[in-house]
Amino acid sequence: MRFFSLFLLVIFSLSLCSYQPTKKLKVMSYNIWNGFDWGKDSVRQQRLINWIEKKNPDVVALQELCGYTEEKLKADAAKWGHPYSILLKTSGYPVGLTSNSPIELREKVLDNLWHGMLHVQTHGIDFYVVHLSPSKVNFRMKEAELISEKIKSSMNKKYIILGDFNAHSPFDNNQLEKNSSLLSKYHANKSIQQNKNLREGKFDYAVISKFIALPSMDVCQQYIPASKRYTFPTPVLIGRNNNTLESIRNNKERIDYMFVSPVLNSACTNAFIFNTNVPDTLSDHYPIMATFEF
Repeated sequence: MRFFSLFLLVIFSLSLCSYQPTKKLKVMSYNIWNGFDWGKDSVRQQRLINWIEKKNPDVVALQELCGYTEEKLKADAAKWGHPYSILLKTSGYPVGLTSNSPIELREKVLDNLWHGMLHVQTHGIDFYVVHLSPSKVNFRMKEAELISEKIKSSMNKKYIILGDFNAHSPFDNNQLEKNSSLLSKYHANKSIQQNKNLREGKFDYAVISKFIALPSMDVCQQYIPASKRYTFPTPVLIGRNNNTLESIRNNKERIDYMFVSPVLNSACTNAFIFNTNVPDTLSDHYPIMATFEF
């Protein structure tokens, strides 16, 4: 009996030593649309803050933080429970990141990028927050090449590239190629046509392919059906630039992404594009989020 009790004690002790609690991580990316009209739309700002708080992400990457300062971003982040934040710049269309864990700045890249890129580390993961050119496909390609080279030179096997890429994915090819309305919209927009947002008059997939080839994995593509995989536009644009509810519905496209390294892809348990209900009214883009377990 004494031997049996000792045996159970040893087994129990070994199980305690081998037990490691699962770490869960939720990462979100959101283009908030012109910094809430450069700070003038406080109602929309508060509603978006409340929505993020309810989703309870651990890390939030943000684009179009127009009119923001470090202090302003810190104040917003605190409201959704993040004591740590960092802003790329205070002019133009900045990107930023907030976290419930300390943030280490790796690099702020402004040269040769349309809006710039923020490279930080938090939760042991390297985050690359991007916002690529909205109008020049060749410039976007150069941005993708520059960013890809920086990621390749990093020693960390845990990395996430996320933000507003303003580009189309080859994984969305079937949806895009049958959307004549969206292609006609690109052709009809003289400023976009002049700035060569299409490649030879057709949708371009080379920019996103550059990131996929790193390698990195498109988490939304893995968990969300193609018909529901859209991040732009939203109904807030109705009445602007001749947009109607019908045109919003007809011209859905995905231009916001989250790409993760192979190591992190193995830990990814789900991904979401929140393109219904409350987010319809918060920005012209829809937010995306992925969950991980380690």
